[in-house]
Amino acid sequence: MPLQNSIKNRISINVVSGKGVSALIILLLLMSVTLLQNTMAQNVEMPSKGFCAHRGAMTSHPENTIPAFEQSIASGAQMIEFDVQFSRDSALIIMHDGTLDRTTNGSGEVALTDSKVIRSLDAGSWKDKAFAGTQVPVLREVLEMMPANIWLNVHLKGGYELGKKVAEVILEMEKTHQAVMAVREGAAKGARSVSDKILICNMERQSGGLDYVEGTIAMKANFIQLKGPITPEFQNYTKSLHEKGIGINYFGTDDPEIMKQLFDLGIEFPLVNDIVTAMKHADEFGIKPVVPSYSTSVKPSIIN
Repeated sequence: MPLQNSIKNRISINVVSGKGVSALIILLLLMSVTLLQNTMAQNVEMPSKGFCAHRGAMTSHPENTIPAFEQSIASGAQMIEFDVQFSRDSALIIMHDGTLDRTTNGSGEVALTDSKVIRSLDAGSWKDKAFAGTQVPVLREVLEMMPANIWLNVHLKGGYELGKKVAEVILEMEKTHQAVMAVREGAAKGARSVSDKILICNMERQSGGLDYVEGTIAMKANFIQLKGPITPEFQNYTKSLHEKGIGINYFGTDDPEIMKQLFDLGIEFPLVNDIVTAMKHADEFGIKPVVPSYSTSVKPSIIN
């Protein structure tokens, strides 16, 4: 887009200075392409509800890896959750734990290990030998492989500086329509220092009850992620949140009966560990598998 704008500016100068009608024709063609892209954006919507693949297809695949995300996409997931944290050299590493020990053949703290070392580790064999040699991904490659019409639940393991850097990548890669940064207050401030286009899921849960809901509304967040026992108060929570245009995730369940409760209450996106099995129940809840689209022009459907 910056290149296209630069071309437009140069052509406009040529037209004004009388350097040719052909330049005007090219400018009109570029404007037509932009108009067509905007029209396409109005015709493509993000999922209004569905299942969020927690760390990808983590039951069958090594969590937070490209194969786990590929399986989630193949299963028709409506949202995919993954975790981001800094390495010692400030790379944006996709990993849940603060240490390398559980999900790789390495050891030590992620924050104290250079990304080159982390990327050299085997992040698949612990799950199954079929995944031997799977790398720990970084944020940019994950965003690059994601379809444009799936929500991305980007859970940050850090504060202001991490929020700022992740937001910069999301903005640069034109993922602001789908990437929702699940953050506490410090990271939210870092993200919003970059752009007010960044979507925020408030993770400042306090007690997890009414104060969490009110805090989310006060923060002007785009999403909330409820958790814990489902109580009668959830119905009031969903009403208040939806009145403000706030989407609702829930952590988490693989139980179809609980899924039904959640959807009946108006909760849009339960997080599930077993996305493959969850999608087999999708039809029961009126949910259609997402057919991946790699267009960059997408209109959110539940964010006001």
